Amino acid sequence: MTRTRIEGLLAAFPKLMNTGKQHTFVETESVRYVYQPMEKLYMVLITTKNSNILEDLETLRLFSRVIPEYCRALEENEISEHCFDLIFAFDEIVALGYRENVNLAQIRTFTEMDSHEEKVFRAVRETQEREAKAEMRRKAKELQQARRDAERQGKKAPGFGGFGSSAVSGGSTAAMITETIIETDKPKVAPAPARPSGPSKALKLGAKGKEVDNFVDKLKSEGETIMSSNMGKRASEATKVHAPPINMESVHMKIEEKITLTCGRDGGLQNMELHGMIMLRISDDKFGRIRLHVENEDKKGVQLQTHPNVDKKLFTAESLIGLKNPEKSFPVNSDVGVLKWRLQTTEESFIPLTINCWPSESGNGCDVNIEYELQEDNLELNDVVITIPLPSGVGAPVIGEIDGEYRHDSRRNTLEWCLPVIDAKNKSGSLEFSIPGQPNDFFPVQVSFISKKNYCNIQVTKVTQVDGNSPVRFSTETTFLVDKYEIL
Repeated sequence: MTRTRIEGLLAAFPKLMNTGKQHTFVETESVRYVYQPMEKLYMVLITTKNSNILEDLETLRLFSRVIPEYCRALEENEISEHCFDLIFAFDEIVALGYRENVNLAQIRTFTEMDSHEEKVFRAVRETQEREAKAEMRRKAKELQQARRDAERQGKKAPGFGGFGSSAVSGGSTAAMITETIIETDKPKVAPAPARPSGPSKALKLGAKGKEVDNFVDKLKSEGETIMSSNMGKRASEATKVHAPPINMESVHMKIEEKITLTCGRDGGLQNMELHGMIMLRISDDKFGRIRLHVENEDKKGVQLQTHPNVDKKLFTAESLIGLKNPEKSFPVNSDVGVLKWRLQTTEESFIPLTINCWPSESGNGCDVNIEYELQEDNLELNDVVITIPLPSGVGAPVIGEIDGEYRHDSRRNTLEWCLPVIDAKNKSGSLEFSIPGQPNDFFPVQVSFISKKNYCNIQVTKVTQVDGNSPVRFSTETTFLVDKYEIL
């Protein structure tokens, strides 16, 4: 069939339809139209008059079930946007004018093109790359060792490869290469390579850094806005634990809490679960027999649980964490969980940070107002990122008013609202933007943050020796993290 013939048949279809009748097919002298209404659109199958109409209806039903798999709404612009996905799926249903014996699950599998052979090939490839890197590091260490042996014997370092015009320049090149490889693998303080007194034409690694910096400075001077790569990493770093303090004492405690929270868009806490733990690390044998003085000022009703080896009666009576057998010592150079707690609630007043997202339809799409408010004044939330999903294929949002900064991720179709700090001095803020779409397109809203203050007021105030009750210096690292924080 020619394109003109197909276009003529499709153009004739609306004229042949009779309103008010329940038929799902129309026949002409040469073809049969089998159709199915889908909201404002029609799904039309054009066949010959000799075709089995029962089989055609089944095929049409399968076509209509495929469309919602790829399109969120049965509208013309949504169909156009996913036209290629639909064509590939339709191609699995009909081949050379005849229906294939497939179901919806098989179509989904075929279009995903998930290949076991490809996975095996990728796994083999990754193994080969790892082996090549290990071999490269081994060779680098051999080259460095040979250079050091030559320096000890007072000989010239042997020239490895053809980087320099002389053996000396080649040796310095090999030294620079080997040290660079080993430093990237495992950071260590390496002695500076001996430089030749004469001019060397050896290859210099990292020399382009200055040229790039000069180029960036030139762009900045011309008024260009340059975003550093560190800014792009802040969102991912927000979910990571901060590095432990440099001045870690021989007795170090790590207090970590993780929150899982789900709220409704119209308000109401569906579920909130918080898990906390105190991890003890002792790096000196003489501080093995100690007791921790715990101060519990929590008023939210958390459930506390001590480690089986910890004296539970002592903790209940005096809030002291110590071993059941006072003669025994805590393990050295290993993290030991001594106390954990759990809080599960649906009480709205316990929400640490409330998010109110209010999309309203307008003539051009949607005007979205979103605001946050800190409920717990004693908390200080750092690196807060509120992620709002956006409709695909509609471009960037138009920002009206904003407290803080924002990033538009066109690949993931998200708007990230970034706030460095939320505390009692900066407990509320808002963001307004406009974009084509519907209110449901902007949910679920996700929140991530990190805090150096824990949600439940449980702290270790003092550490003392079992013998003599003398105080012991200790350090504490507190972290409050998000495991999942969603507004559905």
